[in-house]
Amino acid sequence: MVHIGHLTLPDFPLLLAPMEDVSDPPFRSVCKENGADLMFSEFISSEGLIRNAIKSRRKLDIFDAERPVGIQVFGGDEEALSLSAKIVETVQPELLDINFGCPVKKVACRGAGAGVLKDIGLMVRLTEAVVKSTNLPVTVKTRLGWDETSLNIEEVAERLQDVGIQALSIHGRTRSQMYKGKADWSLIAKVKNNPRMKIPIFGNGDIDSAEKALEYKNRYGVDGIMIGRAAIGYPWIFNEVKHFLSTGDHLPPPNVESRVQVCRKHLIHSLAWKGPVVGINEMRRHYANYLKGLPNIKEYRNRLVTLKLPEEIHEVLDEIEKEFAGFEMQKTPIELINYHEKCAV
Repeated sequence: MVHIGHLTLPDFPLLLAPMEDVSDPPFRSVCKENGADLMFSEFISSEGLIRNAIKSRRKLDIFDAERPVGIQVFGGDEEALSLSAKIVETVQPELLDINFGCPVKKVACRGAGAGVLKDIGLMVRLTEAVVKSTNLPVTVKTRLGWDETSLNIEEVAERLQDVGIQALSIHGRTRSQMYKGKADWSLIAKVKNNPRMKIPIFGNGDIDSAEKALEYKNRYGVDGIMIGRAAIGYPWIFNEVKHFLSTGDHLPPPNVESRVQVCRKHLIHSLAWKGPVVGINEMRRHYANYLKGLPNIKEYRNRLVTLKLPEEIHEVLDEIEKEFAGFEMQKTPIELINYHEKCAV
């Protein structure tokens, strides 16, 4: 078992990464149903929370079926982060996570997210302020450093543990890399193998298959892995990884019926939580991945991203299920979508 404060997770848990405009309750629900062990919210501005901004407050929504859930906040001011932690505590998540990893300019260049990596003393002070202001277990998600000249994750890990965090998730890239190049897990392994470290260490970056999950588990010795972009439109990856780790065998790829069924569930949850207009608009980013691998699917996909009524979308999904009934899906590489203007930490 893996313990984060009072929270107990199974051995080698699979975590759903916090992704802005993606990791909302509808998406978390389908990932939970398909094997994710711990969810994280979209990242939430501490300033937005204390100003009572509607968008920030809405990101606090948690539903029982998706628990355990961590709420992730970001900011560069001790008082704002402390006050936001008290607000987060009112919705009773299982833990509170601090974002020190978002690389996008609008966050990092304002002294928050990965921007804090340039000032380790500030990172420590911000973290300590949050730990002291809440009874929730506090965790951190960060990167290896600001750039190749400041790979300071070992020092960061020790100092954050010293001020009371209960777990650390590390994305194996620097801020300057954004999402380019290969994630370097060797530095994540150094943190995990540091005899001073007693808290769980989770690795993140480039996990897009069951084989890679097993390889990285064995090679780097982390306590669990966090999966982000590879789960977009493909929540089955969590159960595929679990099955492969426990048996050495592959689950068959989801068939057309399963793809349409999960896509439909995601849509229904999205409509219920966001309403018909926003729910439909924000589902459009998911269809391509749910339907990836189906031949000549472009016409259907184009219709799905232009329709405005739920019943019309369900009719197209019915058509797809009927048209491709019995089609044998093949394993296709999971596309790691690049979010240059979004934040998949």
